[in-house]
Amino acid sequence: MSVEITNLPSGLRVVTDRMPNLETVSLGVWVAAGSRHERPRERGLSHLLEHMAFKGTRRRSARDIADEIESAGGDLNAATGVEQTAYYAHVLAADTNLALDILADILTESTFDTQELEREKGVILQEIGAVEDTPDDFVFDLFNAAAFPEQPIGSPILGTPEHVRGFDRSMIAAYLESHYGSRAITIGAAGAVDHAAIVDAAAARFAPLPCRISEDIVPARYVGGAKYSKRKLEQAHIVIGFAGLPYTDPAHYALNVFANAVGGGMSSRLFQEVREKRGLAYAIHAFHWSYSDAGLFGFYSATGEAQIAELMAVALDCIAAAAHDLGDNEIARAKAQMKVAVLSALESPMARAEQLARQMLAFGRVLPRQEIIERIDALAVAEIRAAGAAALGSPPTVAAVGPIAKVYAPDRVRARLGSI
Repeated sequence: MSVEITNLPSGLRVVTDRMPNLETVSLGVWVAAGSRHERPRERGLSHLLEHMAFKGTRRRSARDIADEIESAGGDLNAATGVEQTAYYAHVLAADTNLALDILADILTESTFDTQELEREKGVILQEIGAVEDTPDDFVFDLFNAAAFPEQPIGSPILGTPEHVRGFDRSMIAAYLESHYGSRAITIGAAGAVDHAAIVDAAAARFAPLPCRISEDIVPARYVGGAKYSKRKLEQAHIVIGFAGLPYTDPAHYALNVFANAVGGGMSSRLFQEVREKRGLAYAIHAFHWSYSDAGLFGFYSATGEAQIAELMAVALDCIAAAAHDLGDNEIARAKAQMKVAVLSALESPMARAEQLARQMLAFGRVLPRQEIIERIDALAVAEIRAAGAAALGSPPTVAAVGPIAKVYAPDRVRARLGSI
């Protein structure tokens, strides 16, 4: 690997990977602060801060920020997650310093202009409305809230209209001050990088950051339960899930393989049984999401009201059976798919930069690709079945949007699964 890592005295970390034959650089700032770091009255503040960072600094207006990066042919974006927020750019190698300067500027010199704030709050209210109008997105907000009730990790990243309307400039500035310390930040870059030059630029440009880490998060406590939103739709959008595993758990990779084998592609059990054999749904897939201290495993599908009961019964039977009889060929196929996904991500400089930074935040080191492949290859059939069975043995979570009368309640899901 061509990965280089530097830990600056401030606690800021820089990790880069030089990728031969590229003439561009993807780089970003990853902050160990997301929606689960928010206090109750701050729900949605991480996301609002991400928006406001682009709305003007002491040196640049919002238009200047856009003009400078795009005049160089680059692009600038950001994303807020449950545990991290990222600000990133893609530019020609010669413009790496420009990108770093803009990223540092928006994170250390933003003015949070009051008029811009009111406009952006309006934009986010529209974004919240768009999610609520998109049932295959909104159902996952309900799912998270049911799985982790009354907890920051289960709250919607965008927040609620009531919270967003109540945010002011002082709240944003205070959140930035308390969570965006240098010890909570990793700068990742991949492509035609010059590690030493990026380190020097980062040390100078991010010097104003306070030397602190984000405040402790509220520990996640998976509970399970149900949340429904009855609507006049052609389809019911349904998510059924269970407790998953944190990414530090030894069985993390085993549950990933189980999810992939059960519902990770057209050859998976769920796709073949639900769509191909019975025609009960257009889309169905399984997932396993991991956080620092928790996880969620489950599946999503959408179907007409008349097919709800059959789809849920068939899907649950399919997953329950897999925990007992998932075969060598299915597991080999799921492992191959996972390895292709891992290696394919390394071919994109932005995906590589993101992977580097996220691994540094999660593990304090970069996981060599060969180590990941070896972990996947080493998994035995029994381990993968056991990981699936353990997840299915936890209290179920059910979320649904649309015509919901025939959607199973959690106790019926538990009964259908039987004794796993």
